[in-house]
Amino acid sequence: MKTFTSDISAAEFPISELVSLKVIRKSIFDTIQKEHPEITNSGKISISELNYYREKYIAGYLLKEMGQLSDLENTVLNSLKDHSTLSDKIDGEENHEFTTGQKIADKVASFGGSWTFIIIFGAILFVWILLNAVFLANKGFDPYPFILMNLILSCIAAIQAPVIMMSQKRQEEKDRGRSKNDYMVNLKAEIEIRMLHEKMDHLIMKQQQELFEIQKVQIDMMNDILSRLEKSKSQ
Repeated sequence: MKTFTSDISAAEFPISELVSLKVIRKSIFDTIQKEHPEITNSGKISISELNYYREKYIAGYLLKEMGQLSDLENTVLNSLKDHSTLSDKIDGEENHEFTTGQKIADKVASFGGSWTFIIIFGAILFVWILLNAVFLANKGFDPYPFILMNLILSCIAAIQAPVIMMSQKRQEEKDRGRSKNDYMVNLKAEIEIRMLHEKMDHLIMKQQQELFEIQKVQIDMMNDILSRLEKSKSQ
């Protein structure tokens, strides 16, 4: 198998991975020159090395734009380096262990905000009032104005309000987590689109260079043929 030696790492790579520094973007070339000032555009590197400097350029661009990379940006860059999907790095809700209090808060808020709770609670109040005011002739365990019932309702409201607030806080945490996940996915998509443009530009420039070389060979061949024809005519 034919190989070539990289001018950056001095390592050998298959000839199929050869990339001339003439055909890469100036921004990427400048990034390479910062680490290797001796390198010129006549040098050659491998595809894997080119991808490394592309990722390094993108990381530098993000750092320049945002001032400091957060854990989210680092997670996205690591997923690009590892060639893995973000779903491998994002902690999903199904894998997160909730505390007993959080589970109870979610269930209480889910039941307390449903028509089932409203209908059942309304039926209990109706039976309570009907039993004390009608059947027991207002001489039952809670006569009018139903002081015991008002006390129970006040206690339920006092307990239910903070539980619902706890559930709302949990929902806000879920929404923030989804927003972070969406941000990371969108950021990775934008970076990969940029890298795709880089690769397409590289392929186009390489193809143009190869076509130019082919044209030069064809011109040389035609010149040889013309010179032979001239020689044969002169003879």
